[in-house]
Amino acid sequence: MTPRGRRGADALARTLARSGVKKVFALSGNHVMPVFDAALDAGLDLIHVRHEAAAVHMADAWARLTGEPGIALVTGGPGHANAISALYTAAMAESPVVLLSGHAPSGEVGMGAFQEMRQANVAAPIAKGAWASTDAGVVAWDVARALRIALSGRPGPVSLSLPLDALEDEAPAPEDDPPIEDALPEGITLAETRAEALLDRLMAASRPLILCGPALMGRTGRARMEALEAACGIPVVGMESPRGIADPSLGAFAEMLPSADVVLLLGKRLDFSLKFGRAPAFSMVCDFLQVDAEAAERERARRAVGARLTASMRADAGAAAEALTRAALRRAPLRTAWRSDVRSAIAHRPPEWDSAASRERGRLHPVQACRPLQALLAAHPDAVLVSDGGEFGQWAQACVAAPHRVVNGMAGSIGAALPFALAARLAKPGAPVIAFLGDGTFGFHPAEIDTAVRYDLPFLAVVGNDARWNAEYQIQVRDYGADRATGCELLPARYDEVAKGFGGHGELVTDARELLPAARRALQSGRPACLNVMIEGLPAPDIHR
Repeated sequence: MTPRGRRGADALARTLARSGVKKVFALSGNHVMPVFDAALDAGLDLIHVRHEAAAVHMADAWARLTGEPGIALVTGGPGHANAISALYTAAMAESPVVLLSGHAPSGEVGMGAFQEMRQANVAAPIAKGAWASTDAGVVAWDVARALRIALSGRPGPVSLSLPLDALEDEAPAPEDDPPIEDALPEGITLAETRAEALLDRLMAASRPLILCGPALMGRTGRARMEALEAACGIPVVGMESPRGIADPSLGAFAEMLPSADVVLLLGKRLDFSLKFGRAPAFSMVCDFLQVDAEAAERERARRAVGARLTASMRADAGAAAEALTRAALRRAPLRTAWRSDVRSAIAHRPPEWDSAASRERGRLHPVQACRPLQALLAAHPDAVLVSDGGEFGQWAQACVAAPHRVVNGMAGSIGAALPFALAARLAKPGAPVIAFLGDGTFGFHPAEIDTAVRYDLPFLAVVGNDARWNAEYQIQVRDYGADRATGCELLPARYDEVAKGFGGHGELVTDARELLPAARRALQSGRPACLNVMIEGLPAPDIHR
């Protein structure tokens, strides 16, 4: 083979590797073949998936579980378009994902090039930044910039398109690559005086709350929230569910909000998930404080509650949490019943769940399909719970917990559970990974079981099979009546056999007594596994005390 010079693709791959990137979730295509080649020399581990959206979902879960940027690599045109829907899930989860998409050659743009598309325009409404590299000389700098933007402020996805000629043309020498510092996040700290002022307001209140957004819902972020609550004695609650204050994993928390008199929004959007700060969810005399890295979010809060937003400051949520903790440790924590009352509400689950049973023969109540598996998640310090959208996913979030949790997030999307589970297995190789998903969700990315088999990534998928799109069915029944429910029917398909067809392990569960033994067999199989659990199609839990 004739020696070749250093290409733009080589500069790109080297920049990723120098920035600490280990995994790239990819699907091959004409425009990105130079990057596949360059990844070999850079030592990047390409995880080759079956659909572009799955690559983004995997990058998203990787980012949430590791705190590192998640990298997805897809081809241009339709490949880029396929990836965009998953980019929205990452955006709403505040996940630092960089989508690298191939692109028609710059020299052919506007001439009807193969798979030519205005890719940056497509991604711009969703991403923190979206642009196309111009030539091989700037590819490395563009990658560093994309990483920095994704990680800085409120984390989120960035879309960088890579014209084929920019990847194939000669690039500058390695000594002209950007310094590693260019790929690091721009930190925005909270001054100690401002942290003290916020604490003064909170600790003078009778029933203060601190609400945190998705960026603090990873394991590191949750540790920061716990440290802050312990230091100040004020309930610190994280939110990442599209069900908002009605998130079943938060129990009866919604019942506490009308009593709060001062609420600090720590990187938490004042949006639909908080009912826009309005009554009856909040008292109309409740004051709001805010710390947020993004000016647009601070303005959104001001529009929502007006003069009730009495302080608004710019800082990263994580850095602010640490500053508030340091300030709190310099004073005595609040010691009132309010904190224990809030924690009791969050922990509350209806006592009748202890004896829940299906009314239908050959099916399980959702509680019966979820709760027994807590024993498996509790057995390992790095266990991962994956939960997708829909009614069954809500039951799972209410019934089980784990040290690591990845859910569909504020996007309210479905379909990501299987790709999430693969990324979780890569991020936490020695821990059990259990994904709870509905039968509708299973249909989005079943072929990723093939990916899991190829890369030896065992996990357990628990499919709640009620043979319908149950969330939409419940809306129809509630709003229009059962006699007008339509378009939500599915077959009671054998998803366990689908898993077997891809080389995985599969079992059908129709009796509650079979669930835990079947789950143990699935984990012990050492293969990607699917328990097809026939369940009664009930509405998501609405928890009240």
